[in-house]
Amino acid sequence: MNAPAAIVERARTFASLVKLSHSVFALPFALLSLLAATAGRPSPSVLLLVVAAVVSARTAAMAYNRYADREIDRSNPRTAGREIPRGVVSPRTALALTAASGLVFVGVCGLLSPLCFVLSVPTLAWLLAYSHMKRFSALCHVWLGVALGLSPLAAWLAADGTFGPRLWAPLALAIAVTLWVAGFDVLYACQDEAFDRAHGLHSIPARFGVARAMWCSRALHAGAVAAFASFGLLVPLGIGYQAGVGLAVLLLVWQHRLLQPDNLARIQSAFFTANGAIAIAMFAAGCIDIYLPTGSR
Repeated sequence: MNAPAAIVERARTFASLVKLSHSVFALPFALLSLLAATAGRPSPSVLLLVVAAVVSARTAAMAYNRYADREIDRSNPRTAGREIPRGVVSPRTALALTAASGLVFVGVCGLLSPLCFVLSVPTLAWLLAYSHMKRFSALCHVWLGVALGLSPLAAWLAADGTFGPRLWAPLALAIAVTLWVAGFDVLYACQDEAFDRAHGLHSIPARFGVARAMWCSRALHAGAVAAFASFGLLVPLGIGYQAGVGLAVLLLVWQHRLLQPDNLARIQSAFFTANGAIAIAMFAAGCIDIYLPTGSR
């Protein structure tokens, strides 16, 4: 393999390690929050820094997750093919990627504002701590939800530079993302119910069973819909955005109809396709109201 091809292949390996495609779950909401905070006119530098902050933060979190879970992944047939268990990426390399991405995140936050810099370290600590939560609590899904839910709140803060009364709107969006992510993470964890129980790991499916876990997921998603709608009212956005909320409801219903307690065969469609579409649809609907206000309100 020649040098350029080797570089491309290595880049693909690292993108797979940190599930770069899963940025679609957090980045659209961070950008929506930033656009709402700036009436659709963020400075190019702030826009680029927010994107860099989101990508570097989740890269650090995912690389550390793969490092921390390397023995668990090796034991689980579903995850044994991941990069570290099969020897494509070494644990030391994953840890180095964590450190490098974490430093980039802190540095980017420092460029945004002094307050963002001060908050960057506890935020990074929260993101990294998620990898250990399933060893202690079935609320690990909510911990993950908060980790992603911080992104719209942080993006708004990057625009304002300080805490203020306008923070109620991004707080509603942060709660919405938290509940939405926790809900679909509960569904995803249903795959590992038996494994988690056998290895002393904690999750809502392992504690309550798959059928009850699915009801917990539905309740979390119902709360997410209410919070998404509240964000639109607080900004305020108009009927274009609220139509996006309606589309999200349909996608959530479809997601839940794809899965049954005794049939998780369509989990990938329920997890990635449905939720990726929700994030993109909500971002697009918000942009309609931000950039075409007279046509949608």
